Amino acid sequence: MDPALLIGLVLAFGALLAMVGIEGASVTALLLPAPMVLVFGATIAVGIASGTLRDAVFAIKSLPRAFRGDRRTAHDMIATVVGYAENARTSGLLALEQSVADEKDPFLKQALQSIADGTDADELRTVLEDEIVSAAARNRSASRFYMTLGGFAPTIGIIGTVVSLTHVLENLDSPETLGPMIATAFVATLWGLLSANFIWLPIGGRLQRLGELELERMTLLMEGMLAVQAGSPPHFVGERLRAMASQRPAEKAPKKEKSRRRPDAEPTRDPVAST
Repeated sequence: MDPALLIGLVLAFGALLAMVGIEGASVTALLLPAPMVLVFGATIAVGIASGTLRDAVFAIKSLPRAFRGDRRTAHDMIATVVGYAENARTSGLLALEQSVADEKDPFLKQALQSIADGTDADELRTVLEDEIVSAAARNRSASRFYMTLGGFAPTIGIIGTVVSLTHVLENLDSPETLGPMIATAFVATLWGLLSANFIWLPIGGRLQRLGELELERMTLLMEGMLAVQAGSPPHFVGERLRAMASQRPAEKAPKKEKSRRRPDAEPTRDPVAST
């Protein structure tokens, strides 16, 4: 689990609460139901209206992933593909079919099944590339939904403020209440800006980054499995994938993986990218 989003949101809201405390203001003055209902409710509503219902449903289903991240790493994937290469070299490509049922990654499972079925290399590449394109489109859809919410929220907050100020102008004959009413009116603008920059845009950016990492992983797996199908030696497969992964931020290999390292594996000095 990568808690980057959760840590960032906690720190952001913590900084806000610290400012409120330093200023001597009250947190309850910001937690007003009316502007919050307008900002969050209308923002989500117009976000759904700006796309399709299917896009909104998929974006909501993708929300846990934004907080959870992805535990799969390039180090783990390379070890898995090298293991399949060793199996194919010793027992033949048909032996890979026995690993299909145990493989949890749908993309890798599809590649294994296609190789075991004797799919041509060019056809296999086409199928896997099509799957990568489809995954990219799904990831863009989820990220774009939350980015759209981040664009709508500030404007909707201003709308709430205008509505509240209209109510203020209706009560000019009560000067003693103007101050609190004006302060309340600007809470809608606050929540519009706050929800956009503290919630929607970070979630959208997080999903966009996770989508990019997923495409990198899928490309890594595709090239690895094509090399396995071509009968490349396991050490060559590992070297090639490590060369591809070294272009990404370095990752420290898990300790448990070090203890399970095969004698023919590459030295641990090689950095592997994290995801």
